[in-house]
Amino acid sequence: MLGEPGFRGQGGGWSRSRPGVAHFVAFWESRAFYDSFMARSHDRLAAAQVGTFKDSQVRLFEHEFDVKVGFEPVFADIDVLRLAHSRVREDRVEHFTLMQEKVWNPAMAGSPGMVRGMLGRAPGEEFLVLSMWQSAAERGKYRPERVERLALRAQIAADVEALAGDVVQLEPAWTV
Repeated sequence: MLGEPGFRGQGGGWSRSRPGVAHFVAFWESRAFYDSFMARSHDRLAAAQVGTFKDSQVRLFEHEFDVKVGFEPVFADIDVLRLAHSRVREDRVEHFTLMQEKVWNPAMAGSPGMVRGMLGRAPGEEFLVLSMWQSAAERGKYRPERVERLALRAQIAADVEALAGDVVQLEPAWTV
């Protein structure tokens, strides 16, 4: 992967709540570089991994904006990823993204141990919030009661049709 044109980095690990579930996030300079990789090198690399996993799902998201500042796909200074995947009501997309920027982003950026993150959007009304944390202990300081208050303030129930999330313990050997 390191020699692939446009490849910026990859990290992954095991779900902390769902045994046997792994998550990977990979970053590319552009969709054109990703498409080129899929057309040229993907099948060769995938063939070497046959039988090592099942039920793979892939989703592509375009970067909308950073959580904190200067997002970089660097994994050496973090131990935990938090993934929040949302399907947003079509008429609430503008409000949802505004609340990500004005409510959620400052709250996460001010949380101890939150290193960096980003909001990505897939075609339609599908979003991914990725936050990178120094450790599970630091991520644990982002308390459920605080999240509930923020959710009320952001009117998340009015914006979101479906929300799925996971906390991922990074496997350093999976970092590229």
